[in-house]
Amino acid sequence: MNNYDIKMAVLDMDGTLLQNDHTISHDNREAVKKALENGVEVIIATGRSLQAVDMFADELSLKDYIITGNGSEIWHLSGPELIERSSLKAELVEAMWEIRNAYGTRHWAASVGKVWKQEMPDNLKDLEWLKFGFDMDSMEIKKEVLKKLEQLEGLEITNSSPLNIEVNAEGVHKAGAIETLLEFKNLSFNEVMAVGDSLNDISMIQAAGIGVAMGNAQDVVKEKADFITTANGDHGVAEAFRKFRLI
Repeated sequence: MNNYDIKMAVLDMDGTLLQNDHTISHDNREAVKKALENGVEVIIATGRSLQAVDMFADELSLKDYIITGNGSEIWHLSGPELIERSSLKAELVEAMWEIRNAYGTRHWAASVGKVWKQEMPDNLKDLEWLKFGFDMDSMEIKKEVLKKLEQLEGLEITNSSPLNIEVNAEGVHKAGAIETLLEFKNLSFNEVMAVGDSLNDISMIQAAGIGVAMGNAQDVVKEKADFITTANGDHGVAEAFRKFRLI
């Protein structure tokens, strides 16, 4: 038993559980294994799609729920089975595609079953969309894109790195998806540790009983956290698990 009554640890992937080379360190892998053995549920909550994260769930022997697309989808790893999906209106995706083209940014956009990178389908309005992302080379361009996005209604705007923007439907975020899981499991946020590094992690870091920011986290994320662990390249997840005696 840990001394903080934490029953669920929710982990971001990129910049958090993953090292910069997109692998899970031995220390982090062992920490997750020991936490599971100690009866702590470990849940991944990522901006990635299921297809881009399921191999890491397998590597960690996770068999419960997983949150993808910043909370736009909740899956159970058996199957996998879709539990909940929150879509982004196609007309908003079309508007963001136009903004992307006007400013010449790179982009990715997640529709159900496929992630589109640097391209979009001709039948954009016929697809079900989950998320749109902009990737830029300068903060000046990012500020201009943000101004345009703020003129649109119905968007939840975050990021997963300082020079990108991630957009979901308004009200879709990681904390909302976690709340759904807590209802399933009859748990409360006070029994949750959430660990992350970017703006798309703030909702869960603030909601959790223990909110942990990575040493490499953006400053605004650190300001919202209860504890700052070491960087993702220094096994920060394992360090947080040790600090709060999950292992």
